[in-house]
Amino acid sequence: MTDVDPTEHTVDELADELETIDDEDVLQAVLEAEQAGQDRATAREAVHRRLEAIGAIESADGDGGAGVTADSDDTEGEYEETKEDVGEDAEGEEIDQQVEDGDEGHPETRDKKHVRALEDGDYGDMWVFCETQAGGLLEVSKEMLGKARELMDDFAEEYGDEERVVAFLMGDDCEELAAECIAYGADVAVYHDDPRLERFLHEPYTEIAAHMARGQGTAESTDWREYDEPRYILFPATNNGRDLSAKVQAELDSGLASDCSDLFIEEEEVSNPVKTGEPGVKKTFEKVLHMKRPDFSGFEYSTILCLDNPGRDFHPQGASVIPGSFDPIEPDYDREGLVIEHDMELDEDWFRVEITEWDRLEAGVDLTGHEVIVCLGRGIADDPTRGMELGLELVDAFEDAELGITRGIVTSSYEFEGHVERYSREERQIGETGQVVAPDLYVAAGVSGAVQHKVGMDESETIVAINTDPEATVRDFSDYFVEGDLFEVLPRLTEAVKEGEMAPEMVADGSGGDDE
Repeated sequence: MTDVDPTEHTVDELADELETIDDEDVLQAVLEAEQAGQDRATAREAVHRRLEAIGAIESADGDGGAGVTADSDDTEGEYEETKEDVGEDAEGEEIDQQVEDGDEGHPETRDKKHVRALEDGDYGDMWVFCETQAGGLLEVSKEMLGKARELMDDFAEEYGDEERVVAFLMGDDCEELAAECIAYGADVAVYHDDPRLERFLHEPYTEIAAHMARGQGTAESTDWREYDEPRYILFPATNNGRDLSAKVQAELDSGLASDCSDLFIEEEEVSNPVKTGEPGVKKTFEKVLHMKRPDFSGFEYSTILCLDNPGRDFHPQGASVIPGSFDPIEPDYDREGLVIEHDMELDEDWFRVEITEWDRLEAGVDLTGHEVIVCLGRGIADDPTRGMELGLELVDAFEDAELGITRGIVTSSYEFEGHVERYSREERQIGETGQVVAPDLYVAAGVSGAVQHKVGMDESETIVAINTDPEATVRDFSDYFVEGDLFEVLPRLTEAVKEGEMAPEMVADGSGGDDE
């Protein structure tokens, strides 16, 4: 029986007690007592570290003595050493695993070491990945810079610490784009210029972004900062942005909230023992980025937090942002800021695949930013071509409107005549796997209201639904519901708009129609 009862100590107190114990049997007894009692992951880890220190078990770099290997499956993803500790081993030294009994004939499995995030690191600033395309900044990059500017201005007012908005980007001849990031709200813009980076490439983009975030490189390219890693980091929820965000956050050994539509920073009190270190204790985390995203039902929003564990920092707190969620600020091209060229030797192996020939597709349809969206659903099935024509006629009646469609039309076998066929393509799809829009007025004609579609338009200011089914789900989240056939209702609505009897602002304030 051990003289140290772990149930009588906090994790920190227990760690201090363990420093006085050099007997492997006593330490194993403490571990068993912890497992039989509170079974705190951080307490078990403290015992494992002490067993490593006295050489009773192998350390993560293989220098320990003989004995059992520390159990890593139940430590909440907390790994054995920092990247600084293991050096080159952190890049993924492979470890042979013994073939289990009964697995004869199967190839020997191999695994890679993980690296532990910084402990007690210094973090600062909000970083924004500014995606480029065809020599320009994507609109979502400007939107994120505007939101980051707002968040960090509020941060300075709340906490008294003036931390910066840092844009980071890479590409071919992108110095001018870095300067444009300053105009849209960044304090610092870090860029890496290389002709081979003209198009998005997984490995070099990930390696460069992580290198930038860690503050690695020449003194000339890093002396503007004094922290270990960014406090926060934002990526666009585009195809490339989703890809890069997951890879970079994994490389930095932190977490990610994907497809967010709102962000704010405030403190949070939690009692989860994984975060506090022991049951029954509350802990307040400051400067927490709250990342809101629609849940899988489409009817609720979840708020994701990236909170540290005891002795384990999760930074940067990362999110990818749905395009159209925020408004960019008015650019100020006289605004002062730092433009820094990043220095890093790029490995030739990162460019093993060479693109020798390509065609640039025509620009797709951007449904974001319009005052009005008219969306057609399966309700046009009786006469698909005529239904499409009626939707386009309503779009033309407004000054700033576009036509969207549901996934039901994209995947249907409807036959459209040539003059409207192009409007049935996936590029106009609205929903979870399509575009996300938030217009002043959203007209849903013949749309059932599936949750996957709701995710793509739920932030609209005013929603008008037209459907023959009074029990259609779309009614539950519409401001106005018209029970009727879209083939009859749309022409009347179009005529009203043309005659000036119906405008987006009239519907928004309730003066332009009746709730039927």
